[in-house]
Amino acid sequence: MTTRLRRIAHLDMDAFFASIELLRYPQLKGLPVVIGGGRRKADDALPRAQPGQPARESRFVPVADFPLLKDYVGRGVITTATYAARQFGIGSAMGMMRAARLCPQAIVLPVDFEEVRKYSRLFKSAITEIAPLLEDRGVDEVYIDLTDVPGGQRAGGRVLARLIQKAIFGATGLTCSVGVAPNKLLAKMASEFNKPNGISIVYEADLPTHIWPLKCRKINGIGPKADEKLARLGIQTIGELAAQDRAFLVAHFGKSTGAWLHEVAWGRDERPVVTESEPVSMSRETTFERDLHAVRDKAALSAIFTDLCNKLGEDLSTKGYAAKTIGIKLRYDDFKIATRDQTGQTFTADGSTIRLLAGQCLKRVSLDKKLRLLGVRASGLVKAADVAELQNSQQKRLLRQCTQGLIAIENVAVAGVIGGQLF
Repeated sequence: MTTRLRRIAHLDMDAFFASIELLRYPQLKGLPVVIGGGRRKADDALPRAQPGQPARESRFVPVADFPLLKDYVGRGVITTATYAARQFGIGSAMGMMRAARLCPQAIVLPVDFEEVRKYSRLFKSAITEIAPLLEDRGVDEVYIDLTDVPGGQRAGGRVLARLIQKAIFGATGLTCSVGVAPNKLLAKMASEFNKPNGISIVYEADLPTHIWPLKCRKINGIGPKADEKLARLGIQTIGELAAQDRAFLVAHFGKSTGAWLHEVAWGRDERPVVTESEPVSMSRETTFERDLHAVRDKAALSAIFTDLCNKLGEDLSTKGYAAKTIGIKLRYDDFKIATRDQTGQTFTADGSTIRLLAGQCLKRVSLDKKLRLLGVRASGLVKAADVAELQNSQQKRLLRQCTQGLIAIENVAVAGVIGGQLF
C-alpha cells in the first residue's frame, strides 16, 4: 500500500481587490491601478453596478475619465495594486502620497467592500465543492488539505490545484496562485513562487533548492525586528538559519522563539488545516485626512471615537459575539503607536459600554501630540448565545468563593474562642 504524502495547499487570490475592479472596468486591464484611500467625489461620479446587477455590466467609462493617483490628496494607504502598478515599486500598505510620487499616472479607485465580500464567498464556495477541508485566512486566501481528496496525490497535488483554479475562474472570472507542500508553512511560501495564476509544488527534498536560498523574512512569523536581529548575527537566508545550532538560537531568542526558528528553518510545521475557527478579536480604526489634536480637535475626535465604538458594537452583534476586553490604538504624528486595554465586569456588544471602557483606556495614554490614526479593538470574544451561561457560572464561582471565605473566617473565630481569645 502506497503511503499518502501530506499535501497542503495555500491559495492566494491574485491582486484580489484590484482584480474585482478590473471585472467592473475591463478597459483598465494592463494599466497601473491602485485600490485604497478614502472615497472622493471623483469616485462617486463613476457609474457603479446597481444591487443585483453584475459589476461587469456597468456603463462603459473612458480611461481618461478615471481619477489619477497624482491628483489624490489625503492620508490613506494602498490596499492592493495591479501587477502593472507593482512594477513601479507600489505595494500594499504603502501610503497613497508616496505611491503618487512613484507612479503619478496610476488610476486610483476606492475599495468596494460589498463586492469583495461577494467574490470572497464565491471563490471559497467553488473550492469546497472540490476539496471541503478549507481553512479561511481572510477575504483572499485559504489553506486547503488535499491529502485525501481524489486526485490530491497526483503530481504532488498539481492536478487538483489546476482543477481548483479552473473552478474559481469559472465562478468568478478571477485568477489565483497556489502553492502545494507538506505543510502550511511551506505551502504559503510556495504560493508566492509563480504569481500570478501559477502553481508551485514543493516536497521535503526541495528544501535546499527552493526554500533555503530565500531571505528569512519569507517565513511567515519573522517580522522586521527578528529579521534585523538575525542580520546582526550574520544570518540572512533561511539556509543560514537552518545551519545554526538550536542552542545558539535559544540563547539569542529565548527558549520558545529559538526552538521555533530552528523548526521552521528546516521546514517543519505540524499545524492542521482548521475548518472552523473562532475570531480572537474584532477592531475598527480610521486614519485621518489630517492630523488631529486631542484638545483643539476634541469635538471631531470625540464624534469619530464614538462612531468607531458604535460600529464595533454593531460588528459584534451582527456576527453573534460579545467581548470582555476593549482596547484602543493611537498612532501619533511621529508614527509611534500606543495601545491600552480595559477589561470589563461583563461581556458586551453594546456601543455605549464599549465607548465607556475605551474612554477609560484613553485616560492612560499621552494626548499631547497630534494623532494620525485612532482605533478600537474588542478581544476575549465569546458567542453571544453563551454569555448568559458564562456569567451565571462566574456568579456561582464568586458565590462559592465568598461562602468558602465565610466558612474559613468562622473556623478561625471558633478556634480563637476555644483558645481563649478572638483573633
